[in-house]
Amino acid sequence: MKTATKIGVGILVGAALGLALARQGVLEKLGASAKAPSTADAPAPAAGAPAVPAVARDTSNVVPASPQQHSPFALLAESAAPGVVNVHTSKTVTSAPFEFPFPDLFRQFFGGPFGQGPGPGQQSPEPRKFTVPSLGTGFVISEDGYIVTNNHVVADVDEIRVTFSDGREAKAKVVGQDPKTDLALIRVEGMTGLHALPLGDSDAILPGDWVIAIGNPFGLDHTVTAGIVSAKGRDIGQGPYDDYIQTDAAINPGNSGGPLLNLAGEVIGINSAINPQANTIGFAVPINLAKQILPQLKEKGSVTRGWLGVAIQPITPELAESFGLEKSEGALVAQVTPGSPADEAGVQRGDVIVRFGDEKIGKMHELPAIVSATPVGKQVQIEVIRDGKHKTFDVKIGKLEEEPTQVASEQGERKGSSAFGMRIEELTPALRKQLGIEDKEGVVVAEVAPGGPADNAGIRSGDVIVEVDRKPIHNLSELTKALDASGKRALLLVRRDGGAIYVTVDRSS
Repeated sequence: MKTATKIGVGILVGAALGLALARQGVLEKLGASAKAPSTADAPAPAAGAPAVPAVARDTSNVVPASPQQHSPFALLAESAAPGVVNVHTSKTVTSAPFEFPFPDLFRQFFGGPFGQGPGPGQQSPEPRKFTVPSLGTGFVISEDGYIVTNNHVVADVDEIRVTFSDGREAKAKVVGQDPKTDLALIRVEGMTGLHALPLGDSDAILPGDWVIAIGNPFGLDHTVTAGIVSAKGRDIGQGPYDDYIQTDAAINPGNSGGPLLNLAGEVIGINSAINPQANTIGFAVPINLAKQILPQLKEKGSVTRGWLGVAIQPITPELAESFGLEKSEGALVAQVTPGSPADEAGVQRGDVIVRFGDEKIGKMHELPAIVSATPVGKQVQIEVIRDGKHKTFDVKIGKLEEEPTQVASEQGERKGSSAFGMRIEELTPALRKQLGIEDKEGVVVAEVAPGGPADNAGIRSGDVIVEVDRKPIHNLSELTKALDASGKRALLLVRRDGGAIYVTVDRSS
């Protein structure tokens, strides 16, 4: 035991000596010295101050601090902060008088002050009015006060106040709004020389690129969060122009309208939406989309969009098989508006649009954004696949006058007879009137079997089947024959809510 103890002590002493020597070598490489600093390094005592006796200090274990280093995120946030603003809004809301149980006995003598109605000879209480505040973010895009934010931040508000990073405040007014992309342009007047943030190229970013978000979450002004681009081209069901950047940089209520910046300090997105079930899934409007819209908002206050006149839907693998397509690419035309540019050019229901001008259409959601950005009156050549063959058409783009029904619903799809899990009836004149259908073709789905093929395909009661496997259907007899000849899967064209959509329905096994 004693021998072991001596050996253990020797090992500890040797290890300590080795560490000290090694450390001395590191200090020498760093240009540091283990010696105590000279008196020249110490500050001189102030005049008249009592002499302070020197205290010996052991500095052999002290490593001089290296110059302070900041991360690229910190430097980026510092340079961008003057161009990010907090947007405070308020609006007046009117509500009914507060209701509270009030016994009839008391109301007989005192009336109904709690919203239970007036007493004898008393007037009804007036509706209450109160101001509701809200918070958001924005960023400066010009030295003369133009600021970008989300439309939902400033929609229907009575007052907008902007607070800058240096504490200055100013009132702002709305210059232009575009609810379809949730973008708005506001301006503070009487201020010049503001710090405008540079706008980058959102098409150039890749999933995995670092980004930072600056905003006003829950009123915590100029909060900086960092993350990466998680994905591009996200469709989150907000509208036909969805093309969001997804990021895991923390975004919370109050971040809306704030910038998403790349490491060069350029704005590549406008933070707009979050997934409430997760704190690492946020969405930003690509800055390249905003670049197309902001000039119109500044000039006219609104956006004029191009119009093709088709309702479209995505190409699923099942639809690709039914239409004989090699790939699930393009936008399937489910309906052509009579008299529209597409109709006049010769585009038909069932065509698959694969190119618009010089742009290839890989995914359905790409087409509405490209069409909307096309100037009204411009002649554009489009390419479609029809019956397995490529065709081209020259289309003169029209003007979109109202909210488009550009995207066919993906939730209603499919129909058939009992072999496909549904019951069909003739479309009588009474039913046509009830359903608001002017066409004299088709049959109506009266009932869908729960859990059956039609139900799984999304068919609903009240849907009208107008085609089976690209052949028109005028009555129940034609539907039955067409479904019997369809094999294991039938391609249906269904009318619903004024629109049309193609659906594939599998036969019951």
